[in-house]
Amino acid sequence: MNSPVVFVVDDEPAVRNAVARLMRADGLAAQTFASPKEFLDAYQPETHGCIVLDIAMPEISGLELQQALAHAGVAPPIIFLTARGDIPISVRAMKLGATDFLTKPIDADELIKAVRTAIARDADVWKTRVERVDIQRRLATLTVREREVLEHVVSGKLNKQTAADLGTVEKTIKVHRARVMQKMNVRSLAELVRLAESGGVAPSAAATV
Repeated sequence: MNSPVVFVVDDEPAVRNAVARLMRADGLAAQTFASPKEFLDAYQPETHGCIVLDIAMPEISGLELQQALAHAGVAPPIIFLTARGDIPISVRAMKLGATDFLTKPIDADELIKAVRTAIARDADVWKTRVERVDIQRRLATLTVREREVLEHVVSGKLNKQTAADLGTVEKTIKVHRARVMQKMNVRSLAELVRLAESGGVAPSAAATV
């Protein structure tokens, strides 16, 4: 993964510059934006990190920016800053996925802690995405019959039961299952089932009858 970036979006120059200096002093890369529009024009969704976002700005509010990113499916973790302890807005923001909600003037240690937590959360999300893509790549190597056998494995069916459902013999199913495990790069059925379920493989309809 590339190095995380803290995106600071605030219409007050003094605030965004102070936050950026604080982040850089803590060893983090920081980019500043005077408005949500300016941020959206420059933002690359593949960039890792988080957003430190002012809640109240002219034209587009911080909450509206959060909603736009969430709708596009590219929302990184967001830490909201506000000059008011607005409980209803903070609750709404947290429901939409905000990781924290801090009131100005911001305590430096509290902000750094919140940013580090947000970056760790973002890293977990990206790790999950990478793993899911890898699982899908492995699943794509399976033949139609191997996929059917895998669906039966996910259903908890034994080789004999799978053979009966698919109209073949148990020996053939054993061969297919071995090939599936090889292509999925797993050593146990438990690991195979876990990967298959993570990749969205559903139990076979025939196997659940």
